[in-house]
Amino acid sequence: MRWYHYISYFFGGVFLANALPHLGNGISGHAFQSPFASPPGVGLSSSIVNVLWGLFNLTVGYLLVCRVGSFDLRKTIHVLVLGAGILIMSLNLAHYFGGLHGGL
Repeated sequence: MRWYHYISYFFGGVFLANALPHLGNGISGHAFQSPFASPPGVGLSSSIVNVLWGLFNLTVGYLLVCRVGSFDLRKTIHVLVLGAGILIMSLNLAHYFGGLHGGL
């Protein structure tokens, strides 16, 4: 296993974590922040934009985890690196969006 496979798994986790709020809000028909809003990341984007952005993040996450190296759910180090990316991104998103939605 090459070192850059672990970096790919970490960032795959980052993208997978970022897909969840956009898909969840978009599928349920709610406007939500996205990089395409005005101002970016603060203003609200339509539910369709959020579904598309969430699917983009899901696709990139899939490519980084499943198409780079040989990710194996039975290898603890692979799961830990992926989980670290998910955890760090989830905490950052909770902090950022909590400030916008009063969740802090």
